Amino acid sequence: MPQEQEASVQPDGCFRDPIEETPGYNATESRVAIWGHPIHAMSVAFPVALTFCTFGADCLYWFTGEPFLARAAIWAAGTGFFFGMLAGFTGLFELLLVSGIRARAAPWTHSIIAVMLLSLLGANWGQRLSGYEAGVLPYGILLSALAVVLVIVTGWHGGKLVFDYRLGISKGNG
Repeated sequence: MPQEQEASVQPDGCFRDPIEETPGYNATESRVAIWGHPIHAMSVAFPVALTFCTFGADCLYWFTGEPFLARAAIWAAGTGFFFGMLAGFTGLFELLLVSGIRARAAPWTHSIIAVMLLSLLGANWGQRLSGYEAGVLPYGILLSALAVVLVIVTGWHGGKLVFDYRLGISKGNG
């Protein structure tokens, strides 16, 4: 066996990921934080909740025809988009500033899905600006439903980064 291949096999016979040899691979603590609390983790709750609110208001408008619900949906869509941009920028800074996060493929995948979600949120809000009631059916509710699906996928993926890979969290004082 060549020396390179022998180096990638651990004593227990399992293969070692060569990315683990990257300098700074284990440096995964958040650098965009307030008193040790990651801003990205704190800010994602708002666009997630507002995405579900937009879809809920769209569905209720579809069933009732109440104009207030279409107006609530445009506000939820716009606010969710802007809070999503804030969460996206903080996540991007984490991705670019923390070498242990940047070295892995999973955070890049999460980032790409999140950018697709932000595009949907912006499109959903933008297409409603010409008339909030006319913007609900059919395209608004379809965009809202697709955004909910992407929120679930990117939220699951982001949670996996934190809970399984321990990325972007504080390691504690001890």
